[in-house]
Amino acid sequence: MLLRHIRYLKAVADLGSFTRAAQTLHVSQPALSQQIKELEERLGAQLLDRSGRQVRPTDLGSAYLERVHRALNELEEGGRAIRDVEDLSAGSLRLGITPTVAAYLIGPVSRRFRASYPNIKLSILVSSHEEIEPALIDDRLDLGIGFGDLLSEDIEGILLHVERLALIVSAKRSSVRKTVVTAAEAASTPLALLDSSFSIRRTVERYFRHEDLRPQIAVEANSISTLLELVRMTDLATILPENVGGASLSTIKMNPAFEPRRAALLRRRNAYCSAAARAFIATTQRVAAEFAEG
Repeated sequence: MLLRHIRYLKAVADLGSFTRAAQTLHVSQPALSQQIKELEERLGAQLLDRSGRQVRPTDLGSAYLERVHRALNELEEGGRAIRDVEDLSAGSLRLGITPTVAAYLIGPVSRRFRASYPNIKLSILVSSHEEIEPALIDDRLDLGIGFGDLLSEDIEGILLHVERLALIVSAKRSSVRKTVVTAAEAASTPLALLDSSFSIRRTVERYFRHEDLRPQIAVEANSISTLLELVRMTDLATILPENVGGASLSTIKMNPAFEPRRAALLRRRNAYCSAAARAFIATTQRVAAEFAEG
């Protein structure tokens, strides 16, 4: 049995078509079909259901592909281990990061990392925590930065710092001039908030429900940069991590405070950790420690 047979089978199962799989793999469809037929004969099992319009794995095929997927991930890790350059003169790193953490952490970390390791290529995916964990498990990412409340036992987290939410307003246009506001005062201020696809929005909603308050939500958006621009140019306020605030913005604490969120580095448990990944972890920890000191 050759690795080629397994890759061909996986391509057909993923794409649901011999034709599309052959085009993707740059082989002829008859050759592809013959290779998979040989694999089925060697295993003594029908792996694909060819009776419908879309080709699907049989029950036996699904069980086989589940284990094959793990094996392919291990092989890919082995290839990266060989290619990994321990002196960090070359290499790559695939990083997933949640949007709110990216807004204040990815800039300082990337600046520090590139200053030390300019030849390491970074591929950054900004996504939700719920999407980062499966990508780590499937070996589509090397590291993630999200929150310490892990969803899967296959993921381990390295605590970075405690993220605290605050009310952010325009330093010039907002009527709020206090350094601390109550929950009622925040609820009575017109707010521009991230939409419900963000975990931070759900945290804000729980906070106001607990205080038995209904906030004035004037704008919803799926972009942190859009919210900050709205706040700079209007009397609207937003609620984001206090580290997000910048020029022309004022950060105001809230009383009672929001429950702190634990930002963490994420990686697949027992996964191969390249030299680039180890260097990135160390750099991120140093930058996060400076946040805590500040």
